[in-house]
Amino acid sequence: MAWKFDNNFPIYIQIANTIKLQIVTHQLNSGDKLPTVRDLAEIAGVNPNTVQRALSDLESEGFVYSVRTTGRFVTDNLDLIQQTRVSLAKDELENFVTNMLDLGFEQEELVQQLENYLQGE
Repeated sequence: MAWKFDNNFPIYIQIANTIKLQIVTHQLNSGDKLPTVRDLAEIAGVNPNTVQRALSDLESEGFVYSVRTTGRFVTDNLDLIQQTRVSLAKDELENFVTNMLDLGFEQEELVQQLENYLQGE
């Protein structure tokens, strides 16, 4: 089944972000071998060149590394993974706070709203 892509962003960036998210959420673990470019292209329903560009970007960022004739693997740089996780969390929090303020909540009310939500209220 092909992945669904947003037409407002380059597909290779969306593929790279999906793989990065899989690494950060431990769906892909350090040392895991990634599928081949052709396999990923087939899964995503895109041209292999698009996948190659996404993987090249991930490699330059340090999220994956290549072993000649063996394939690409998830980094063992746990600091990079944790820093990315924290950065993504900050982005989500920024979106949450912005949306809540746009709804008319005061900053002081945000924590209470979050606590209520987490308690199932």
